[in-house]
Amino acid sequence: MPEPLPDWLTPLPDAERMRAIDRWAIDEQGVPSLDLMERAGAGLAEAVVRHAGPGRLVVVCGKGNNGGDGLVAARLLRESGREVTVLGIAGLEGLKGDAAENLRRLPGPAPEPFDPGRLEGCSGTVDALLGTGSSGEPRGEVAEAIVAIAACPAPVIAADMPSGVDASTGEVAGVAVRATATATFHAAKPGLWINPGKRHAGEVTVIDIGIPPGAPMTADVGLIGPAVRALIPRREPGSTKFTSGHVLVAGGSRGLTGAPSLASEAAMRAGAGYVTACVPASLNLVFETRLLEVMTRPLPDREGGLLEEAAGEVVAQAERRGGALAVGPGLGREEGAVAFARHVAGQSPVPLVLDADGLNAHAGRLEALAGRSAPGVLTPHAGELGRLLERESADIEAHRLVSAREAASRARAVIVLKGDDTIVAAPDGRAGVSPGGSRALATAGTGDVLTGVVAAMLAKRLDAFDAACAAVWVHSRAGALAADRRGAEGVIASDVIAELPRALVE
Repeated sequence: MPEPLPDWLTPLPDAERMRAIDRWAIDEQGVPSLDLMERAGAGLAEAVVRHAGPGRLVVVCGKGNNGGDGLVAARLLRESGREVTVLGIAGLEGLKGDAAENLRRLPGPAPEPFDPGRLEGCSGTVDALLGTGSSGEPRGEVAEAIVAIAACPAPVIAADMPSGVDASTGEVAGVAVRATATATFHAAKPGLWINPGKRHAGEVTVIDIGIPPGAPMTADVGLIGPAVRALIPRREPGSTKFTSGHVLVAGGSRGLTGAPSLASEAAMRAGAGYVTACVPASLNLVFETRLLEVMTRPLPDREGGLLEEAAGEVVAQAERRGGALAVGPGLGREEGAVAFARHVAGQSPVPLVLDADGLNAHAGRLEALAGRSAPGVLTPHAGELGRLLERESADIEAHRLVSAREAASRARAVIVLKGDDTIVAAPDGRAGVSPGGSRALATAGTGDVLTGVVAAMLAKRLDAFDAACAAVWVHSRAGALAADRRGAEGVIASDVIAELPRALVE
């Protein structure tokens, strides 16, 4: 079982845990379930008012409690003077419990059987079909309703979860509602922050539905926020360049000198006190010219590509200096470079970050990393993780959380699956998810920047999971700050590096 989430992560309970929270409130705390539904529906109605236009509204209800939430919203909207058409799957026959009671309370016209034509001309649609209570591919009339909602140009407000999105993983097995906004109840769910579900959720608002304090808020997935910065050691008056952390960056090849340079500079700006770039000897002048604050260590190479015999020097340097080691930026995929990456990764005694061609060198052989004595962090994008797991990148994108966790388990290392929803997965199953939102990071070199930041955090002796989560948040925040200064479309990787100090301390 995973360890409990640290308190700097905001818990994202999955569907099963959310049901347990509801049962605790109802059975142990005596909160009437009807009251929970009333507050959920009221929050949903408020979201509709914020996001929908002034004309006729349509609420599409399923047969479960999610449909009951929609019925509460429909009643409150009608009582406020709005024109609301309620459409029900199979006419809402067979509703039970609280949902049936809210059907009885609904004023005005009775719900109609679902008809796609009734969506035409509306100013907003409420998706109250499935919520968190389903997984897998929607079928039958529910699937038809989802397709019709998707074809309607009006804003869509989802109740708890966009229908068709798995609340626990963000996976979309078939058709799914693409909402303008989602009013989610008590707590956000992983599927609202993990793609492809995140792309379907729109603006997420968490609605307080009256769960009492002290609820068993267990989760193994959490949202990374600014509180993670409290973990990062700060330079004290007596600190030196050595106590601030030493980072080794090993990589570079002909035509690819920028990547290790960016990683090295990022490690410095993220607070490392001493950085050494281990680079091909024939290209050393390039690095000496560019990296004023970074030491270089020329290594044996052939025509600009590192050779396996250079690996021993890097391992020895790591043994002597300590700190953390980043392997892969700009390394290339020549036979010597691949052997170099495997040797260094297997033998280095310090915390390791593997990125880019350091990852490609381990394609299909993740288990080779599991025997390392020191912690490891791997920072793949979907294509690189696909090569590691020997799957298509599309499969990784469709199952991001599951894929990251599998790789973490097999490598016995922390996986940072990059994206707008960057996922940090630990071998024990815990996961942190970045809120993302920084379009500025969609440019070449920002992955190398992240590698340098992770290495700096590891060099400060942070736990690998903590270091990766802290680096992901600081990196994303620096991207946002760079966008504020330059405009998102014009940001380049060095702009992100320049904003790292502000992201660390603002």
